[in-house]
Formats: sequence, C-alpha cells, structure tokens
Amino acid sequence: MYRAPVDQIAFTLRHVAGLEAALDEGRFGELSGDLVDAILLEAGRFASEEIAPRAETGDRQGAVLRDGHVATPEGWPALYRAWAEGGWNSLTAQREFGGQGLPHMLHVAAMEMWNGGSMAFAIGPTLTIGAIEALSAHGSDALKQIYLPKMVSGEWMGSMNLTEPHAGSDLGVMKTRAERRDDGTYRIFGQKIFITYGEHDFTDNIVHLVLARLPDAPAGTRGISLFLVPKFLVNADGSLGARNDMFCHSIEHKLGIHASPTCTMIYGDGRFGEESGAIGWLVGEENKGLACMFTMMNNARLAVGMQGVAIAEAATQKAIAYARERTQGRAPGWQGAGMSPIIEHPDVTRMLLTMKALTQGARAITYACAHAVDMSHATSGEKARHWAERASLLTPIAKSFATDAGVDVASLGIQVHGGMGFIEETGAARLYRDARIAPIYEGTNGIQAIDLVTRKLPLSDGTQVKGFIEELKAIARAVAASNDPAFGETASRLASSLTDLEAATAWLGEALADGRQAEALAGATPYQRLFGLVLTGVYLAKGALADAGDGRGAERTALCRFAAENLIAETAALRDRVVNGAASLAAARAVFG
Repeated sequence: MYRAPVDQIAFTLRHVAGLEAALDEGRFGELSGDLVDAILLEAGRFASEEIAPRAETGDRQGAVLRDGHVATPEGWPALYRAWAEGGWNSLTAQREFGGQGLPHMLHVAAMEMWNGGSMAFAIGPTLTIGAIEALSAHGSDALKQIYLPKMVSGEWMGSMNLTEPHAGSDLGVMKTRAERRDDGTYRIFGQKIFITYGEHDFTDNIVHLVLARLPDAPAGTRGISLFLVPKFLVNADGSLGARNDMFCHSIEHKLGIHASPTCTMIYGDGRFGEESGAIGWLVGEENKGLACMFTMMNNARLAVGMQGVAIAEAATQKAIAYARERTQGRAPGWQGAGMSPIIEHPDVTRMLLTMKALTQGARAITYACAHAVDMSHATSGEKARHWAERASLLTPIAKSFATDAGVDVASLGIQVHGGMGFIEETGAARLYRDARIAPIYEGTNGIQAIDLVTRKLPLSDGTQVKGFIEELKAIARAVAASNDPAFGETASRLASSLTDLEAATAWLGEALADGRQAEALAGATPYQRLFGLVLTGVYLAKGALADAGDGRGAERTALCRFAAENLIAETAALRDRVVNGAASLAAARAVFG
C-alpha cells in the first residue's frame, strides 16, 4: 500500500528546490516551516489513508455512463467531498474568493501525494485548480464573483475542453463554433473529445472552459476564443437554474485510470433548453482564447509532471517491498539460511536504485519548476522576469522527463515483480497502465521538446539557459571541493554531462540561428532527455551536499553516486544524437516508402 513519502518531499522542497531560502527571506508572508510541515503531514495522511485504499476498487469498477449520467466508483463521491472539505482545493487560490494564497510548491507537493494514492482520482481536482487559475487571470469580475467562490471551495468542479476528433494537438483546425447574442452571451456548438471529468457525480455543477471559433475569426490558432460554459446555468441568487444545452455522449474505455471519466462532450444539439446552443460567456478577449487557456495548460503541464513523479514513487515503494519479501536463489555473498531476498541480487538492486534515482530526480525538477513559478510572483522587476523565464524553461522538462520516468519506473517495477508483475492482483500493472497516458497528456512529450528548443532556449537571447547551466556547474564544483570519497566519480561525471549539455545547447542555438530548423527539431527529444538527466544528477548532488540534520546524508550521497556512475553517462550519446542525428533521420525516411 502506498505511503506518502512526506520526509523526502519536505527535504526536496526545502533543500533542493529552494523553499527553505525563500522562507528565510520572508518571500511568502507569514508562512512558516511549522505550517509547511503541518500541511504536508495532513496531505500525506489523506493520500495514504483515504485515497490509496480506494485505488484498486476504482480501477476495477471504473466510471460508467448510464442515460447521460456518469457514475464514478463506489465511495468516490464521498472521498471527493472529504477532500474538498479539507480545504485542499483552495491551497493556492486567491484569498478574495476563499483561497489560502499559499505557494505553488505546496500545491504540487500535495498533488504528488494525491496522485500517488490514485492518479485516477487526483486528476479531476487538478483540472479544477487549473480552471480557477485561468478564470482568475482572465475572467471578468462578474464571472469571478459567480463561479470562483464555489470552484475554490470545491462545491463545483471545472474541466478543460480543447481538442476534437479531427484535430489532435493542432487546435488551429478545430471546428467548434461560437455565435454572439445581443445579451452579451454566446451560443456554443460542437464536439470535444478526451475531456477528463467532463461529466461525473462528484459535484452538482461542472464549469467547462471551452475553446471555440467565432464566425469572423481569423484562420488558425489566431482565431480561437475561450468560453465559460456551465453544466447548469446560475440564477441571480447563486442557485442552480436550467440545464445548459450540453451533455456527455460517451466515455472512453482506456488502458488505465479507469475511474477517471474521459468524455466526449456535445455542445448545442438542442437536447436541453428552449433554443439550440450551449450558453457561454467569453473569458478574456475574442480570438485570444489560446493565450488564456495556456494559463491553465501551463499549470496542467506541471501537474501532469507530478503524476509521473507520483506513479514512480508508488511503483518504487511497491517494488522495494516485494523485493524484500520475495526469496529466490542465493545472491553472491549471501550468508543467511536458504534462499536470499531478491533485493540482494545485483540486477534487482540496480533496478531498484534506478527507480529511486529517477523518481527523486523527477521530483526535484518538478519542485524546482514550481519554485520558479512562486518566485516569479514573489519578486518584481528584473528578478520576476528572470524567474518567469526559469519557470518557462523548466516546464517542458518537468512535464516530459517526469512522465517518461513514471513509465520507465513503473515498467521496472513490473520487472522486479517478475511474472507476478504481469498479474493484476499485485497492483504493479495498474501503475504502469495509469502512467502511460501522462507522456501524452497536455501536449505530447515530443511537443514539449519542440517548445523547449524553439521557444525556451532563445529566452533573453539564450542568456537564461546559459545562466542556468552556470548555476548547475557551481553545484558540480561543490561536489569536487567537498573531497568526500563517498561521492566516488560523481564530480567528474557531472562535469562531463554538463559539458554535453552546454555543447548540445550551443549547437541547437546555432542551428536555429542559421535557419536549420529541421535539424534542430530532429534533436529536440534527445536534448530534452539530456537536460533532464543532467538535472537529475545535479539535483541529487545538491541534496547530498545539504546538511538536513536527519542522519540520511550518507544515503543521499550513495544514491547520487549511483546515478552519476550508472545513469547520466547516457548524456554523451544523447549529445551525439542531437548534433549528428538529423542526417540519418532524414535518410531513413525512405524506409516508409
């Protein structure tokens, strides 16, 4: 059974991602270390004792659509109500609307634990929190007053409606249309697919944020607008009124996250209301909807990264517990009676250490991204711009590396279990099935790589990424200066990997400057992994160098050394793929005829 790793989470927040220094500087008002600990402990308790025990039942029963209504698994609506009553939906929301105004770092830490308990459960509230952020940033005062208090409290949930059957990730070709009305509202017509928690029985109202196109809109993504479309209209006194003209047509039968209803939504076919068309309200400006939605999408990309971390942690816990109990053969040097636990076998040890290193590296990357988001709001002027750019740079890496790690670690977890890992009853397979959607969510990891290379590396004419690499080099130098033999070859391995990152970054910058975009894009995905592996090695080293006073320094140093000497040497091959892979990729296209 999953147990939230509160101590490890707190350590990473404080000593690796930067929370401790921010608290010392008073960046977050009266927030204290004691309050941080209390929040993390309670979030961990709820995840371990309330969410996790329902994960298997949720997977077996799944969500069911009957007569246009979605029923979630037994006990899940009550679980959601308990979660909302605990105030978890309001952690980072504005105090004006009932929020607690806490740093995003605490939200992502709690989110890791909820997803560790059950990704299928946690993904629903996650989208509501993203919708709150988008509405807070771009909604009119009237919309905020009507919807935000009940969304912040968790009384109502939100959803994100982007893609359509023919569109995939290319939102520029979407066909959902909006028509203006004289009363300032709009009528929405169209179909949306893959809408997570588009219909459910957690709350009596669902606030949909829907992308649609006006009749006179420019072509492509420049002509997309964002609309708020509630399941039920809201009366002047705040009570629920008539059903809006929208419904869930079907739910997907998925590889994993079975308890999460993934819906096909139909807007404006005349099923409800006196006139065809779902009634919606504009969020932001006409034809500027994609920019508004990106407020929610950036939140969601980091949230999906947290899903990867959570699955990796849960899979690692399960695999270690099994490896300690399962006996088979006699490992080299085993002195006990009979067969040895498989954790003693070198290959199993290697797999488990790989799982731990990838999990903790992904955790550090995502938390560092959240820290940059917080600092962009807690500072001003040039510092705020710097931190906003740092958050932008880290977001695609946090999303992609963490979700890839979730899949890789869950797969290794099955391997540790052997044949029993392929049996559903052990639960290892469920984690792998659940993890597999995360690299696809919120822009596939290939799209994240394109974003990283073409949009994020050029920030401030490349000085943002160059400055970041210099910061990482300083940590590697600190390892060397420690002269601690327990680090083994960590310092030299980190230095080599940083050289690979620096060279690949420079080559990509030159390729883009010379107009060789195809060559740059051919290397985007290996570059993205290269960056994530470097960050894993450096952040593990930063943690190992920190004196947390918890007596676990030797453990952190050992894991750091393992990662440096076993995992990050891959950066040399990745650098070669970035610099030299484009020509062979182009030539090999002939394979497809």
